Amino acid sequence: MLFKETEIYMLAAIGEFFALLMKGCYSIIPNYGWAIILFTLLSKIIQIPISVMVQYNSIKMVKMYPAMNHIRSTYFGNSDMIQEENYKLYKKEKYHPMLDLVPVVIQLVILMGVVEGLKAFEISDTIFVGIDLGQVPIYAGGITILIPILAALSALFMCYIQNHVNVLQSEQNRINQYGTLTISVGLSLYLGFFVRGGVGLYWIAGNILSVVQLFVLNACINPKKYIDYEALEKSKEELDKVISRQSATKSKMNKAEKTREAQDYRRFFKYGTKQIVFYSEKNGFYKYYKDVIEYILRKTDITIHYITSDIKDEVFALSSDNFRTYFITENKLIVLMMKLDTDIMVMTMPDLQKYQIKRSLVRDDIEYIYMDHGINSLNLVLRKHAIDHFDTIFTANDNVYNEIKTQEKAYNLKPKTLVKYGYCLIDNMIKSYEEQGTEKHDKPVVLIAPSWQQDNILDICIEPLLDSLLTGSYKVILRPHPQYIRHCNDRLKQIEEKYGENGDFILQMDFSSNATVFNADVLITDWSGIAYEYSFVTLKPTLFIDTPMKIMNPDYQEIDVVPFDIEIRNKIGISISVNNVNQASETVDKLLSDNSFSKGSMLDIRNKYLYNVGTSAEVGAKYIINRLIEYSKR
Repeated sequence: MLFKETEIYMLAAIGEFFALLMKGCYSIIPNYGWAIILFTLLSKIIQIPISVMVQYNSIKMVKMYPAMNHIRSTYFGNSDMIQEENYKLYKKEKYHPMLDLVPVVIQLVILMGVVEGLKAFEISDTIFVGIDLGQVPIYAGGITILIPILAALSALFMCYIQNHVNVLQSEQNRINQYGTLTISVGLSLYLGFFVRGGVGLYWIAGNILSVVQLFVLNACINPKKYIDYEALEKSKEELDKVISRQSATKSKMNKAEKTREAQDYRRFFKYGTKQIVFYSEKNGFYKYYKDVIEYILRKTDITIHYITSDIKDEVFALSSDNFRTYFITENKLIVLMMKLDTDIMVMTMPDLQKYQIKRSLVRDDIEYIYMDHGINSLNLVLRKHAIDHFDTIFTANDNVYNEIKTQEKAYNLKPKTLVKYGYCLIDNMIKSYEEQGTEKHDKPVVLIAPSWQQDNILDICIEPLLDSLLTGSYKVILRPHPQYIRHCNDRLKQIEEKYGENGDFILQMDFSSNATVFNADVLITDWSGIAYEYSFVTLKPTLFIDTPMKIMNPDYQEIDVVPFDIEIRNKIGISISVNNVNQASETVDKLLSDNSFSKGSMLDIRNKYLYNVGTSAEVGAKYIINRLIEYSKR
């Protein structure tokens, strides 16, 4: 009751304030209708500074569209990553998403004030161009019906102009444009019919003046001076191609996927309590678990349940009574994880509990193990607090081990179990490399294998790098990342046209074999994890190009531990700046002749920076087996 009385008092106070403003306008132009139009004009003039801020903010948003479209193309289907990358972009460009709502809020406040003010502003003559603006059209009828019709037409006119001229609205899709139009016209009709005609006149005048203001702002602050529309169109085309590919795939697979997923979902829960579950985001991730899983199956009778979100995952061919596989997409996985009943859950996917994927609501004693698909710094390449909600982390080296311990202390986190594990994928690669032997070359072979991150070698310095190397001293193989081939094929065609006739240059587009990687004498890369695999497997050096580093955690320096990715660069090779790539040939010469990068030296570095070389799978599997034995005794 008290709240209602306060609300009535506030509305009355607002009404009195706006009635005074109306009287002031009426004293200048003693005509009810023209006084309302004058008030509308003055309110627009007062809002000019805010309109200018919104104009600049809208320009800033459209300027970001090419980058945002690139983010959507790169992380299509991964809403968490898109949201995270967009947030970083907003922060970098100092864009304020809520600023565009300020005029809307002000308009609503003024509208409420006009409605209440006209109730308090009582005069005898409310006729304007033959229409009584003191009447409510829905009740008065007659000629007053023109007011809602004109209000709707003015809103339609304003939306049409905005959809073609407004810097931000003109770049929105048709659905958003028509949605805005429908809401505006509907609101205008409502206002026109159910409030006094004076409010309808205010709304009509406001819509027309908004159009005038829009043209004035575009003349004074021309968006074309700030926005690269060519880049914007290219980014739209790139995004459209990705959307088309995904739509085609979904239309072909959707029915089969849904049927298969429903069957596997029911089958998964049919088995009740489980001992251990592995989760894989897509085909190809089994290799990170392979040796651990095979050791457990070989040494025990434990049944392993393996979930994958890829219906084409090759792991389905390995299914058996003790290795049960399931196809569950990420949407269905959200519910599955909440209902999970197992002793141990093993994942390579970070951000547990931060986004959609949560810890089980059924059991609070499940041990969640994070097994990374690389040996990088988790503090650098994952989002901040990405692994806070795991119980156990399989660590690859002292750098990762120490940074997790330091994080726990710095952020007052619950201590985790840290297993000095290593990396079984490198163990497998070492074994394959030793079995196949090495080839002898007439000329040293240099392999260039850039990352897929933005501003990689191919984007910013490939020509001067190739010009330096293709001097007759080396054979050069360029091996782009598969994602780069998918998204930037035109760029690769340009490189092929320029260097393809050189007999010492090969552009490799086939990734079916690692022979090229194993046989190269020197690797050149930027921040790709291939460097660690190459140098630790072959015991050969890497030349690093210091392109801009991809940092998922901008606060990584809060932890006083040098990330592995940074520390290792000048241990297994030499780093040079982008500006010095014309000296790449001389640097490669040094790498091939310097004893600091001999096989013996590289072996010592490998043993220092990688746990349990050759036995990591056994270490990881034994930890899991022992933990399951402990669970069975409870």
